[in-house]
Amino acid sequence: MPHRLLTIAAVLTTVLALAGCGDDDETTHETHTASNGDEYNDADVRFATDMVPHHAQALSMVDLTLHRELDPEVQQLAEDIRATQAPEIEQMTDWLTAWGEEVPETMRDHANAHGEGGMEIDEEMAELESADDAAFQDLFLELMIEHHEGAIAMAQAEQDEGLFAPAIELAEAIESSQKKEIGLMEDLLAS
Repeated sequence: MPHRLLTIAAVLTTVLALAGCGDDDETTHETHTASNGDEYNDADVRFATDMVPHHAQALSMVDLTLHRELDPEVQQLAEDIRATQAPEIEQMTDWLTAWGEEVPETMRDHANAHGEGGMEIDEEMAELESADDAAFQDLFLELMIEHHEGAIAMAQAEQDEGLFAPAIELAEAIESSQKKEIGLMEDLLAS
């Protein structure tokens, strides 16, 4: 009899442990409904929350191209990045606000001048800012390729795990456009 009770207890412990694991997974993909009717999940929040400061970093890098002697293709690329990513930041900020989620500070905010990127981003930005004109263009392209690769990874995660259709569509657009821009930047570095 005691052996049988131990076996039942062991089975119940295993079942409860496995059930607990399932609950954690479900809460990760739990559907939320905003007051405006948007249905979204935690992956959508994570995508917007991470992409807003990431895009802001790219715009800060683009700001450093102003008043620099650059090849016309590189200058056009910088302007294209600004024209695309600034409205995307506004769009994602609007989603987070509508969902009642915190809008992250970025390195472009006065209150958080060297924000979310940490030491590595600060060092890379300082290196880019202090580069002479001869080194600036190649360094800008190298850093922007690396930056785009990070955005593509975030966009792919949103496509895999997100629920909010506009966020998934934006993630698809980010992945597509930034892959094309990486190809262009690699060509510019090779020439």
